Amino acid sequence: MTDELRLRALDALTAARARTAVLTSCVDDGDLTAQHSPLMSPLVWDLAHIGNQEEQWLLRTVGRAEALRPDIDSIYDAFEHPRASRPTLPLLAPAEARTYASDVRGRVLDILEKTELEGSRLVDAGFAFGMIAQHEQQHDETMLITHQLRRGPAALTAPEPPDHPHEPLPAEVLVPGGPFTMGTSTEPWALDNERPAHRREVAAFWIDTVPVTCGAYQEFIADGGYEDPRWWAPAGWAQIREHGIGAPLFWRREGSGWVRRRFGVTEEVPAGEPVLHVSWYEADAYARWAGRRLPTEAEWEKAARHDPESDRSRRYPWGDADPGPAHANLGQRHLRPARAGAYPEGASPLGVRQLIGDVWEWTASDFLPYPGFAAFPYREYSEVFFGPEHKVLRGGAFGVDAVACRGTFRNWDLPVRRQIFSGFRTARDAEVRGDAKEPRGSSAGRGSSTPRGAGGSV
Repeated sequence: MTDELRLRALDALTAARARTAVLTSCVDDGDLTAQHSPLMSPLVWDLAHIGNQEEQWLLRTVGRAEALRPDIDSIYDAFEHPRASRPTLPLLAPAEARTYASDVRGRVLDILEKTELEGSRLVDAGFAFGMIAQHEQQHDETMLITHQLRRGPAALTAPEPPDHPHEPLPAEVLVPGGPFTMGTSTEPWALDNERPAHRREVAAFWIDTVPVTCGAYQEFIADGGYEDPRWWAPAGWAQIREHGIGAPLFWRREGSGWVRRRFGVTEEVPAGEPVLHVSWYEADAYARWAGRRLPTEAEWEKAARHDPESDRSRRYPWGDADPGPAHANLGQRHLRPARAGAYPEGASPLGVRQLIGDVWEWTASDFLPYPGFAAFPYREYSEVFFGPEHKVLRGGAFGVDAVACRGTFRNWDLPVRRQIFSGFRTARDAEVRGDAKEPRGSSAGRGSSTPRGAGGSV
């Protein structure tokens, strides 16, 4: 078993480093050291920070080896220096950052070969190595966001997502009420905020079969959604007024339609693709306009994991098997979400699609600890972010690697954030009367058999 765990850790670390190399080798040193947005670090900061975290946790803490570069710990401390100020720091130059990260990795692989993966919580089942692989993949996603913000010609390429056959799908799915097991106590590389597993009671609700699409979101815009304060939380209304926001980030009008900028390419906004780069405030306003709401985090996880027949919570919507290319759009395999309704093999037991991959999905919930939460291995990963300032996102996106995406995985961000790969789906309460089996129709009065903005069959 130890050899299997060691191989799993090796594979995860190797895959993360290969992706880091792609993201940092496709542009020149000028692009690596530039700050493409005050919201993001220079790419070269992320590169050296990846190496520094690996040195601190795997080289020094697990391996008890002599520190390689203790002089740079402060420079690459994410809490000490906000992103906007990082270009002013004495950062390692690109070549030096690459050499440093490579030197750390070489030493870490020796430690992995010698370490018994049991005996303490930090190393049990290779947790520390999995934690660092997840950390690197999370920064790879951050660097991918920086690439999207970067101006200039395209630097990254990837094949288009698979074009699954179109099929009629219901606009929404009824999730029965009752308890389910939320979180995990058994997933070996789960992070502290995913723990512990606990029973959660959830009333019956309807949830969109697929994420809200660009075409449906354009209906919201065309109906004056950004001009009507009725749909907006007060802070969201102030935000869009102050910054002149009238569409998702990277969209602009061209003639009678919409185009967007995506990794250096300008293209027509695809109506059938999940909407991307919207804030929590935008998602919440759309849901209100549609006569619906955002699902709570517990509702989202129940829709994604609970199997009504066995009353068991799966690792993923499709079961316990690790994600494969047929299940979900993950790992930067493609540079865009797949068409809404894709990946039928990744559907939940109730038939909800694309709960994993494609776009992070905003939920209605604040980022809070589970009952019995204990910070591990450090408070700064989760605990310092708990509170109403941050909203929970679930499910991962096309830029998220499978090692950092589970049915229990929790992401969080400020409700104003739009540069992230964020979308959403909507929900509504089930009818109070016990015989409710079908959607109640358009609550917005369009006379449709599907909720407003849901797009009907896809």
